[in-house]
Amino acid sequence: MNDTRRDARPLDFRVAVDDLERFMLAVLRRAGADEASADAVTRALVTASRMGTDSHGLRLLPHYLQALEGGRIRGAPRMRFTRHLPATGYLDAGDGFGHLAGFTAMEQAATMAAEVGVGAVAVGNSSHFGAAGCYALAAAERGLIGLAVCNSDPFVLLHQGRAPFHGTNPIAFAAPVAGQSPYLLDMATSAIPWNRVRQYDAIGRVLPDQVAADAEGRVTRAPAEVAALLPLGGSDFGFKGAGLAGMVEVLSSTLSGMLNGFRLLPMGGPDLATPRGVGHFFLALNPAAFVERSTFEACLGDYLADLRAQPAGSGAEVLAPGDREWRCQARRDAEGIPLDSANQTAYAALAEAAGIAPLRRLG
Repeated sequence: MNDTRRDARPLDFRVAVDDLERFMLAVLRRAGADEASADAVTRALVTASRMGTDSHGLRLLPHYLQALEGGRIRGAPRMRFTRHLPATGYLDAGDGFGHLAGFTAMEQAATMAAEVGVGAVAVGNSSHFGAAGCYALAAAERGLIGLAVCNSDPFVLLHQGRAPFHGTNPIAFAAPVAGQSPYLLDMATSAIPWNRVRQYDAIGRVLPDQVAADAEGRVTRAPAEVAALLPLGGSDFGFKGAGLAGMVEVLSSTLSGMLNGFRLLPMGGPDLATPRGVGHFFLALNPAAFVERSTFEACLGDYLADLRAQPAGSGAEVLAPGDREWRCQARRDAEGIPLDSANQTAYAALAEAAGIAPLRRLG
């Protein structure tokens, strides 16, 4: 039996990391992104897909190209960074790619943290930046603790609310671990990500309880009925997720002088010409500004060893934040990054339109 779907796309289509990077860079440059923007978008999308977060990885490339073509995103933005105090600054992203803004802002925060122990940067006039964990990770790779947050357009109910108000408003936190991959937490403040609803709908599976609601604000497990997500904690304890989402809102939109998420243009259009004015916030901490580096490394190492040694349920395993992602990254680096049939079709169309070599299937 031939291993193909009805559209003749292979079921197992995997590509090498370097080939995916080659493809993304070429397509973005052909579409008008400057070198810095193309590098940043590629870095963020490939990082997310290597760690298994394809919803914020390779799947987003076609949307970003549409936003670039429509004029919402500037491919060669004039970003301006202003350092206000020894540990604070503001980055005007110039309506460019949020990925370039994110890496640039964290670089500035890291520079200040290296000098004075702490660096915090608010970002305005930006756009969707993909997976927040990419920017917290950028700090950890420099031996710093990193925090990244961002607001987004409304998908999530307030606690006991009936209509979407907050976005999924992610929180990402990373810390360097001596001799190991960084500790990495990257989470939405909603009960589940929106992509999970779409995934369950596609495979005809009911949702878990207390994660989503219909147009009347009633909890539903049917993906086709979902009009909004519940905040982390569900209908009984959603004040926790809603409160965290509000904290992200204050840090990302208020400190940057941008619109709160409820007033943002939707990411999915139909207006792909008007810049959205998304806000971000980035924080870098230098552990050596608080305790000796060796003390920090030993304490964090002991904490993680104790955590992973805790008893687990039958057939389960206790993992630290990031463990699952690093395992996925190792596997995908060795075996390739998978593309489902929809992404195979989308990437083949992008290659033809841009006149570049298509992705090469491994194996």
